[in-house]
Amino acid sequence: MTIPLETARLRLRAFTPADVDAVHAYQGLPEVARYQYWEPRSRDEVAAEVAKWAEPDGTPEEPLSMVFAVTLKDGGALIGDMVLLFRNREARQGEIGFSINPVQAGRGYATEAAAAVMDLGFGHFKLHRIFGRCDARNERSWRLMQRLGMRREAHFREHAIFKGEWDEEFHYAMLQREWADLRRGEA
Repeated sequence: MTIPLETARLRLRAFTPADVDAVHAYQGLPEVARYQYWEPRSRDEVAAEVAKWAEPDGTPEEPLSMVFAVTLKDGGALIGDMVLLFRNREARQGEIGFSINPVQAGRGYATEAAAAVMDLGFGHFKLHRIFGRCDARNERSWRLMQRLGMRREAHFREHAIFKGEWDEEFHYAMLQREWADLRRGEA
């Protein structure tokens, strides 16, 4: 496995303490926190998260999660974060998550970064299935999962109280063989 991951326009690398201000620039925004499990974060809260992300979680052979700083190849600016969570080793299940600075939204960066993480999960880690989930109102998130070729497997209505109100959640997923077929079709 080669870290950082590289795409045509992006480099997905490990976090460092120098990333705190760039992460705070988007994680401090109400519109970014709206569909996350946290409220807009202070700089100190972001510094604590970045410190956690910078530390290995598990072993290189069997990580529990991998969090990547999404940066532009041209200039190195940090524009977001991507995570791959290993949910069930025996069944080879993983979950993706992502946040992109709204200033960079609409340019395809999230799709490009997520595809690199899907390649890593299905390729290097031999995952059988990768899923993602989001609030049903978070159109940017579910549209991203659809662009990746993931299928909507569930729509949970009023299944939890989230930030003081009933939420609805979409679950998307893709199998390794479906990803392989999709990637072959792109070649």
